[in-house]
Amino acid sequence: MPFVSKKEKLKLTGKIKETLKAISISRTKSISEIERAKILLYYSNGETISAIARKLKTNRVKIENCVNKALQFGALTALKDLPRSGRPNVITDNAKKWFMSIACTKPKDLGFSSEYWTQTKLAGYIRKSSTDAGYPCLSQIGKGTVSKLLNKSDIKPHKISYYLVKKDPDFEPKMNQVLHVYKEVELLKSNPESQSMNILSYDEKPGIQAIENIAPDLSPIPGMYSTWGRDYEYKRHGTISLLASIDLVTGLVIAEVYDRHRSCEFVSFLKKVDQSYPKNEKIKIILDNHSSHISKETQTYLALVPNRFEFVFTPKHASWLNMIEIFFSKMTRSFLRGIRVKSKEELKTRIIKFIDEVNEMPTIFNWKWRMNEISV
Repeated sequence: MPFVSKKEKLKLTGKIKETLKAISISRTKSISEIERAKILLYYSNGETISAIARKLKTNRVKIENCVNKALQFGALTALKDLPRSGRPNVITDNAKKWFMSIACTKPKDLGFSSEYWTQTKLAGYIRKSSTDAGYPCLSQIGKGTVSKLLNKSDIKPHKISYYLVKKDPDFEPKMNQVLHVYKEVELLKSNPESQSMNILSYDEKPGIQAIENIAPDLSPIPGMYSTWGRDYEYKRHGTISLLASIDLVTGLVIAEVYDRHRSCEFVSFLKKVDQSYPKNEKIKIILDNHSSHISKETQTYLALVPNRFEFVFTPKHASWLNMIEIFFSKMTRSFLRGIRVKSKEELKTRIIKFIDEVNEMPTIFNWKWRMNEISV
C-alpha cells in the first residue's frame, strides 16, 4: 500500500504561484529565496517531502521547515527568514549614556594630551575606566563597538565642524542693510538703463605668499606620471596683499596689489575706483570694519569727494556676507593654489594679469539667501 502523507496541503492562488515561478527562475534574488520558491511550487503540485529533497539535492529537514513556515505564515513570508530574538543586549542603557558622556568630553579634560578622541583611544579609556565607573559591561569593548555606538547616535568626536559666533550686537540690522543692497543689485540688473549707482563688494586678501621652487617642476608623461612633479623644498620671498572689488552688476573686478594694506593703500585703491566710473554716479561699497576703512586718513579723502562714496559695513565677524569672498575663494582654488614665482614683483604681475583675464569674461555673482524676504 503506497504511503499517503497526512501533512496539510499548500494551496496557492494564481497570483502567488506566478510570483513564486518568477522568483524560482530569477537571476537577481538570493539563492535561499530561489530554493524556497521551488520547494513551495513542488509541494503545492503534490510532490512529497522526500521527492523534493532528492530533486533539489538537500535534506528533508530543510524542506519540512520551509513548508511548515508557509502553512503557518503564508508562502511569500516563508521565502524570508523570520525575525529572531538574537543575542541579549549586554550593554545597558545607563552604560551607553555614560559612554556617550565620555565621547562628548575632550580627552585633555580627562588628563590626556590630545584635543580630540580617536576611536582606538576612546575604546582604551572606556575599557580601563568602565568597571570603576560602575559599568563592567563595557570592560571588553572594542573599536568596532565604539564605532557602532557613535554611528547610532550620529556622534563624531574625532571630527571638527566650524561655526561663526555672532559677536556684533547689531548683527541683524547690519545684515539686513547688506541684504537690502543685494536687493538693489537685483533691481539694477533687471533695469540697467536706469542705473545711476554702482555697487561694489570690496575686501583685502593679505598674506599671499611669493614662493619659489628650488628645482624645476616635472611635467606629466603619458603612461608614466599622471601629475606634475614638484620638489618639496621651496624658497620664500615674503607676502603681498591684494585689494579688490567686484562690480555686482557687471562682474568687473578692480584690483591693486601692495606690499601692505594700510590706510594709504586703501585710499589709493579708492582713487582708482573713483577714476573707473563717471563722476556723476554714486559708488556704494560693501566692506568690513577693518581699521583702514574708518581711519582719519580715509575720512580725510572721503571729505574731498563728497557724496561720491557710500560705505555699507558688514557685521563684525561676518565676512561671509560679502560677495567678494566668493571671488577670492574661486581665485585661490583656480589660480593661487600651487603658484610659484621668483619674486614678489612677479607675483604682483601675474595677479594683475589674472584679473585682466577674468575681466575679459566677467562672472556676475548672484546672492540668493533670504532674498525672498527683502523688499526695496
